[in-house]
Amino acid sequence: MIRIIGWRVKTSRPPRRQTLVTMQELTIRRPDDWHLHLRDGDGLRAVLPFSARRFARAMVMPNLNPPVTTTAAAIAYRQRIVDALPAGADFTPLMTLYLTDSTTPEEIERAAACGAIAGCKLYPAGATTHSDAGVTDIRRLDATLERMSERGLPLQVHGEVTAADVDIFEREARFIDEVLIPLRRRSPQLRVVFEHVTTRAAVEYVCDAPAGIAATITPQHLLLNRNALFQGGLRPHLFCLPVLKRESDRQALLAVITRGDRRFFLGTDSAPHPRTAKESACGCAGIFSAHAAIELYAEIFEQAGMLPRLEDFAASFGADFYGLPRNRGTLTLERREWVPPPSYPFGSGELVPLRAGERVAWGLRA
Repeated sequence: MIRIIGWRVKTSRPPRRQTLVTMQELTIRRPDDWHLHLRDGDGLRAVLPFSARRFARAMVMPNLNPPVTTTAAAIAYRQRIVDALPAGADFTPLMTLYLTDSTTPEEIERAAACGAIAGCKLYPAGATTHSDAGVTDIRRLDATLERMSERGLPLQVHGEVTAADVDIFEREARFIDEVLIPLRRRSPQLRVVFEHVTTRAAVEYVCDAPAGIAATITPQHLLLNRNALFQGGLRPHLFCLPVLKRESDRQALLAVITRGDRRFFLGTDSAPHPRTAKESACGCAGIFSAHAAIELYAEIFEQAGMLPRLEDFAASFGADFYGLPRNRGTLTLERREWVPPPSYPFGSGELVPLRAGERVAWGLRA
């Protein structure tokens, strides 16, 4: 499916890595976003067109306020998304159910039977935006998780512990040891997506784990390390959860995607917040990247000299893991620098996008 114009490479002998010389245009199978926040109401209508233009499908996160905890609520939310799509848009929202301590196996049955819900999301209580209703102890849900396993619904995890005595940069590694490993011992057939992994520890765990686990990776965790939060002052629009990590962690993420490991695929975690909520005494976690998502991933793969591997990461591996057909359509990127504006409208306010006022190397063909 991939088509490249103006591509030449140099290779060492034996070949180690491709080095980009020139590149003008890239056509790939239309990609999917396997982790997306669309919000609701005016905010939904403001950000949905960005994702619908770039992606054929998106896994829509359920942490609204109140959260999407029932099948009926998920179906209603899906309809609001469909109603908000721009005319002529070809975009399918895939819905998720927000797990709580009281989610029952019967609710899982309803979710699996409705045909609109593709997974269930574990937010440890207090881990991120609108996660207060999340799960306090995953062991309380063993019967529910067993039913998910039986019905083929994957568990999508926000992989951080939330204990106050755990360093914020260690929460992901502790989650692996304290939650994920015991969980998979109790439910070995349960398929798991480790969302927005950020650390070398998470990469190593997924690579070494038995079959049935995959992971999504965001553009910000591939582009930035934690120093970016403090360059020239505090940068609230680069604050997300899980927080940016060390450079060695970023390099581990880059290495696993550029070698084409099919257990890792695209999930932007694009999470819009109004400027006033980010630039405050207690700013919200979340980075908005939907306006330039696939373009930024192209930049990442190009810088690594592995642009031909973008298509599998963006359009094949995720669909394969979820058991869905790969998209038939295509998307074309051009080597054309552009600069995102300082902000975009967002309901009655505005939101600041990733790379606001800075150059992006790739653009969508008009």
